[in-house]
Amino acid sequence: MALQDVIRWLLPREDVFYGLIERQSELLEQAARALADFAHGVPAERVRETVQELEHQADAIVYEIEEQLARVFVTPIDREDIQLLAASIDDIVDLINLTGRTFELYAVPEPSPPMVELMNILVKMAELLKAELPALRRHEYAKLIAVGRVIKQHEKEADRIFRNAVGQLFHDPAIDAKVLLRDKEVLEDLEKAIDKCETVAERLKNLAVKHG
Repeated sequence: MALQDVIRWLLPREDVFYGLIERQSELLEQAARALADFAHGVPAERVRETVQELEHQADAIVYEIEEQLARVFVTPIDREDIQLLAASIDDIVDLINLTGRTFELYAVPEPSPPMVELMNILVKMAELLKAELPALRRHEYAKLIAVGRVIKQHEKEADRIFRNAVGQLFHDPAIDAKVLLRDKEVLEDLEKAIDKCETVAERLKNLAVKHG
């Protein structure tokens, strides 16, 4: 048995943090799917309401994690790592919520094809994080490194889609200035959410290297 395994066995520790972070990933996936429903005819107002409720639930989990960190003496991984991971996941949900609000605020009639592509990539990334985050609890660090590579590939594809879409907006002489600014802001919100998914993947990879 490796020394780290002996330490894990000897020390009392609260696994509640794993459960809370895994619950975060479930809410993240639900929020990504709810946002993508805009491409399937769900009105922007309803999308915003659904995503906002999920964002409130995600915030409550962050508060619970903070309370547990203040109460628990021994944590399964470093306190700072727990806090940073939870905050990064919450950032994605916040950005999904921001995108939903932008849909409604700017009265986007329907998402453009690039928006749909980016939302689909966001859903894929959220699904991956939800599926593989339990590997942290099981100390299956190779899986965390592998999912980071896959998410990085999705991020590169999303970056390509984003740049092409913004370029087309500015090169279209017939596009209305208001539509250009509206679509550009939505695309930027989606791109930021996708970038944050990569941030979470990087944090998981760092944990894998640190504890593996």
